[in-house]
Amino acid sequence: MTTDLLYLTLSAGLCAILWIPYILSRIQTWGLVEAVGYPANPPELPAWARRATRVHANMVENLAPFAALVLVAQAAGLANEMTALGAAIFFWARVVHAVVFTFGIPWLRTLAFAVAWVGMVIIFLEIAV
Repeated sequence: MTTDLLYLTLSAGLCAILWIPYILSRIQTWGLVEAVGYPANPPELPAWARRATRVHANMVENLAPFAALVLVAQAAGLANEMTALGAAIFFWARVVHAVVFTFGIPWLRTLAFAVAWVGMVIIFLEIAV
């Protein structure tokens, strides 16, 4: 497996577990029966859990273009050290993004998001140029 595909796999795995914290918060705040149902007036979740929900949604939104770029680079035979670097940057910046967003650290959240985006741009430029 190439480095690009490894980081795509790790990114998909990260996306696949990012729902766990906010679901656990729902169970803790609402109780198990309400958490698996559709409560009419559920109690508000803690701020960190609401942010964790947005972390997961944001990762879902960004995983699709990242995956497309990695897979196009692979299929076109354009995967190289730069695409591997872009994939690594994307993954580690998304890990940082998940942590700082959940903990509510605004400047680092935006910086981590931008760094992950730069990772995608690096891969895009290797494909397009």
